[in-house]
Amino acid sequence: MSPRQITVLGECVADAFAETPAAPNELALRVLPGGGPANTAVALARLGTPARFLARLSDDLFGRLFRSHLEASGVDLSYAVAAAEPSTLAVAELDARGQAAFSFHAQNTADWQWTPGELERVDLSEAACVHTGSLALVRAPGATAVEEFLDRAAPRTTISIDPNVRPLLVHPDVYRGRLARWCRLADILRLSEDDLELLLPGTSPEQACDIWHAAGVRLVVITLGADGALASLDGERVRVPGVTTRVVDTVGAGDSFTAGLLHHLAERDLLGGRLTGLDVDDVAEAGRFAARVAALTCSVAGPNPPWREQVAQPVTPADA
Repeated sequence: MSPRQITVLGECVADAFAETPAAPNELALRVLPGGGPANTAVALARLGTPARFLARLSDDLFGRLFRSHLEASGVDLSYAVAAAEPSTLAVAELDARGQAAFSFHAQNTADWQWTPGELERVDLSEAACVHTGSLALVRAPGATAVEEFLDRAAPRTTISIDPNVRPLLVHPDVYRGRLARWCRLADILRLSEDDLELLLPGTSPEQACDIWHAAGVRLVVITLGADGALASLDGERVRVPGVTTRVVDTVGAGDSFTAGLLHHLAERDLLGGRLTGLDVDDVAEAGRFAARVAALTCSVAGPNPPWREQVAQPVTPADA
């Protein structure tokens, strides 16, 4: 059987959520380890997929929290870089639907300082897939090194990309300028409906899939919140229904969906190349599993994806 290990590259971010303060004129924050790529690596490992995370981890208070969280979830950090720079902090404000708006403290932090030498030493011989995206692909100075790493990885592994557009830190034009190149590199492109609106304003999900297929990517999956997801394999579409649940917040839901999708494909030995053995029924089955993983993440606070045994349990209904 082909290797099932998935290598994830990207940032680890301290997600700070406001809580009721102990006294007036104070702000109490609860800090949880997050960041899109880190959330995906954690979810993969908890589902049972061997997951290796390529990260630049600071030795500050947050960096130690990240390392402990990742290792406790079973993520392989053997190629993580011990970084001298500080960790990235994101402060989240939740609306009535549990949707988070983030403000970032990310100037000169560890996550964006990748050098070619740090990535050239990574052994991909056991990797079926490399997944990346988010800010690591667009933040200078490390973004170029990350793209070069994907270039080297593409001939031997499936490439998965989640743009995860963060307009407060990087203008969407930067993502738009690079997206065609990412589609040439990637086999799988997973993004949210919010990402779609930022990247191709006014474009329907179906039209967007066709645009990105024409640019080179075979499988496009656009998550649609409570409405599930649209998946398109070489233009053949399938709608995946959402899983109804009581939503605490939606932080990390998209990352968990990506992990569920990749885990399901890896378990069926469908990763490792250009998806030549994949058909639309496989995509639909993987999407249904991914939607369940995402729903379970929404049912708890913060980016806290489920463990494998929890996925078999009933999802808390919306009216609970």
